[in-house]
Amino acid sequence: MRRSLMLAVMLVLAGCATSQRGQQVAPVVIAPDTWRQADRQIIAASKSATEQAELYARGSMEHWRVLVYERTEAAFIPWFSSYWTQEWLAVKVSWYSASAKGDADSSSRRLAGYLQEQYREQVLEPVAVEIDPEAIRANATGYYLRLLNQQVQVIAQRHRIPTELMNRRLHAITAVNLGPPATRNATLYEMVHTEPLNTLPAYAALIDHVDKAADTGSGPSDAVIATVAQRTSEKIEAQFATRGATGAAAAVAGKAAGALISVGVAGIRAIIHEGERPEMEAQIRKSLSAAFDEAWFKSLRHPLSGVMAAVYYLAGQIDDSLVAADLSNRPVFLPVIEP
Repeated sequence: MRRSLMLAVMLVLAGCATSQRGQQVAPVVIAPDTWRQADRQIIAASKSATEQAELYARGSMEHWRVLVYERTEAAFIPWFSSYWTQEWLAVKVSWYSASAKGDADSSSRRLAGYLQEQYREQVLEPVAVEIDPEAIRANATGYYLRLLNQQVQVIAQRHRIPTELMNRRLHAITAVNLGPPATRNATLYEMVHTEPLNTLPAYAALIDHVDKAADTGSGPSDAVIATVAQRTSEKIEAQFATRGATGAAAAVAGKAAGALISVGVAGIRAIIHEGERPEMEAQIRKSLSAAFDEAWFKSLRHPLSGVMAAVYYLAGQIDDSLVAADLSNRPVFLPVIEP
């Protein structure tokens, strides 16, 4: 009885061992036509993700534009049109003219630089605390990659492509190609699986690539600020002759009377300035509005330097990689255990 029981146990164990040895490793073959369908669907998913990222970017840029308009109206225009600012600008123009060394445009150029600096400090930097184009660009890029990754997983499930096989496919798709060195390149797999994205050297290379393509800032363009500065400079220089005559009259009258004359003239200039201030504000508002609309549209739409530039680059690389490499003609194998 005991021998029979032991024999039965040994037969069961032997059967299990034979079953394990009988298991074979067989490759999973994804048909070329299946890969072609998957590739086309990845391209379509990239296009859809791009469109969704564009909607996000446009909405965010609209919000940014409203904040910039509000800040310009509340801070920069009152500052620029005030009597004391105009007096200070007159001092600067006088200094710029004295040190121009024969360069007729030096005053307006230097005044333009000063006004741009003031616009950044008073408008763009405070608004950037809440939102700015660089943040919108980063968010749009991350949003695009998340949407694309979600769709890639759906495509894999639809065609019953194992995760490891799909990951190999993503490793074969070039998303960033800015090398050498090789760290400036990245596959689609690296782009969708790196968290946070800014730790990937190729992403930093991509942002640097976009930044170098940008030839203007996100505020009013240099040309329009230069126009504003030119008008201001010409107005101030035209006032110098009148102020020079006033200074001569003060010198003839003596120190005490001259001081009174200077104070009186300054008061008159302030009164005249306040009368001219609404027209001045209307002019600067019109100039800045036109400049800002131009810059805003360029920041939103420019394919090389706008807030969507990184997304457009990635989508183009992915499309080109799938088409040019003809990966769909290459069968892919994955060992799998079948009972």
